[in-house]
Amino acid sequence: MHEKKTNREKLMESKDLPLVEEIPKKMRKTWGSGTLVIPSPREVDEIMRKIPKGKLTTINHIRSALARKHGATIGCPITTGLFARIAAGAAAEDEAEGRKRITPFWRTLKSQGELNPKYPGGIQDQRGRLEAEGHKVITRGKRTFVEDYENFVVEL
Repeated sequence: MHEKKTNREKLMESKDLPLVEEIPKKMRKTWGSGTLVIPSPREVDEIMRKIPKGKLTTINHIRSALARKHGATIGCPITTGLFARIAAGAAAEDEAEGRKRITPFWRTLKSQGELNPKYPGGIQDQRGRLEAEGHKVITRGKRTFVEDYENFVVEL
């Protein structure tokens, strides 16, 4: 039986990434034609690490930055989100081991400034960390957002 990999181990695997390829046919209806960059997990983590205290980014901003970096039309929406989740998990593992300088994953939001329930500690942990940095967090229906998040997004 295989031993489950830690998020830190997953973060360090490059699997021949990044890779720029034509946008697959099944994705063209949504994303159009052109090229797609599939980033490496470490690239996503590096961008997330650059977000300073009090500032924010979204997965879509990270995808755009990756596309620009690699000369692609878009950044892959699936792998970018998945790798952000792995970076968050690796940061939580580091924090549990007492490390102070971890990837500030709570500053990376979903589109429209929504908090990510899949991050370690869920919405409550992300909310607490964001409020501690001065952000106002609001609930709309069953979803949670940073109010006026656009005013805090840093250019990547």
